[in-house]
Amino acid sequence: MSREKSLEALRDRKEPWDLLVIGGGATGVGIALDAASRNLDVLLLEQSDFGKGTSSRSTKLIHGGVRYLQQGNLTLVSDALQERARLIRNAPHLVRDRSFLVPCHSFWERIFYGTGMKLYDFLAVRDSFGSSRWLSKSAVADIAPALQHKQLKGAVLYHDGQFDDARLLLSMARSAFDHGACLLNYVQVNQFLKDSSGKVIGVEASDQLTEESFAPHARSVINATGPFSDTVRKLDDQNADKMIAPSQGVHLVVPISFFPGEAAMIVPKTPDGRVIFIIPWHDHAIIGTTDTEIPEAVLEPTAQEDEIQFLLDTSADYLAKPLSRSDVLSIYTGIRPLVKNSSAGRTASLSRDHHIQTSSSGVVTIAGGKWTTVRKMAEDCVDVAVKQANLSAKECVTKNLKLHGHQENLNVDDPRSAYGSDLIALEQLEAEHPSLAEPFSKSLSLRPSEVVWAARNEMAQTLDDVLTRRSRCLFLDARATLAIAPDVARRLAQELNKDESWVTDQVEKFEIIAQHFLP
Repeated sequence: MSREKSLEALRDRKEPWDLLVIGGGATGVGIALDAASRNLDVLLLEQSDFGKGTSSRSTKLIHGGVRYLQQGNLTLVSDALQERARLIRNAPHLVRDRSFLVPCHSFWERIFYGTGMKLYDFLAVRDSFGSSRWLSKSAVADIAPALQHKQLKGAVLYHDGQFDDARLLLSMARSAFDHGACLLNYVQVNQFLKDSSGKVIGVEASDQLTEESFAPHARSVINATGPFSDTVRKLDDQNADKMIAPSQGVHLVVPISFFPGEAAMIVPKTPDGRVIFIIPWHDHAIIGTTDTEIPEAVLEPTAQEDEIQFLLDTSADYLAKPLSRSDVLSIYTGIRPLVKNSSAGRTASLSRDHHIQTSSSGVVTIAGGKWTTVRKMAEDCVDVAVKQANLSAKECVTKNLKLHGHQENLNVDDPRSAYGSDLIALEQLEAEHPSLAEPFSKSLSLRPSEVVWAARNEMAQTLDDVLTRRSRCLFLDARATLAIAPDVARRLAQELNKDESWVTDQVEKFEIIAQHFLP
């Protein structure tokens, strides 16, 4: 996946594109993949990097949604469980089964949650990852020794999916590229182009790295910018009503010693009405998430002190080993693009169902949804665009489309399994250049070979791209990542033919970004 090839395709294009997608998060990239696999000509423009915002900052779960089960939204849960099964079939190198414990402090909790998880199993039908079951107190102690057991009466165990969000997004982007889509990061849409009747026929955009300007035309334009949907809608219509009620969720990343073992844990009901998880991930543990209304979306959200304290206090009720602020390795914050409705009083109850609308000028906006249902969201959105613009397209094929890197029977506990079938080529690169195989540090697994790979094949353009999304270093340990940043920047500079002043500039910019992750 080459940025230069995509730039050449954009410069050389004389005819309008079938679809122009604004936004390079999960929804936008999913739409580009769906459309390209239907033989449509697709251009995707992302103002920053792919997955810079919400799509790389999730709780790392592919799931039906226990909270939505509690709310009685069985349709959303059922649809999500079907999509969960499709994802693990189409990207087995990135999606895995994970067992979850629901701690129970009374006999009635065991009945309540056990019955709920049996309904969860039933909704999954033949796509179940495994049957739920009741566990005794002693069985819980064997599976999760890090849990406080004194007050427990047992637990309910069930199964769900786990993934690496940024790496799955890259796999989808590369799949779209493989099918002929033109994808570009760091190209910002500044305004819409309209004909004499007021219909949108394209956009004016600028390359944030080179300041080059573009004015691509398209038969249909899709706004898939998640939390920033309203900003783009106002480029089309200054009087557009607000659609998004942004909410942020905070996650703490701690050493795996605080929660060893294979099982994750879920607390279905907390004082703020959210579901709290403690989940093993990349040999660390994630504790999250909160739900806090915010006035507007930003690219680099920051955790609020009360959110951090809430997670520390809540986890202390369940972890046998005391957890303090100094034990936290990294803090990351994601923004949920929740769709507003007049009856909902707080963001935790707003819709995660996706919503598609078409403006009077023809701009199609898709908002809401969640990672698990991205494939279905993309299918629905492309269907709308095809009908609206009278495009000639095949039927959707993504239900059974194997994503780039697809490979079964990998060791999912190996962080490099995320490369899937590309791992062979990566290891060949290391065999040819052994110096590229030595990790930058003992605490982080990133190697120079992976920096080279990211620049050559994954459109990495900045130090942030490499340390935050092509690898997950900043999410796992912010201080350790800052320590290796200069060495990684120099390796990336060699690949991108940049000088030492670029290295200095990249390290300084990355240090500012890392402040949002530092405990």
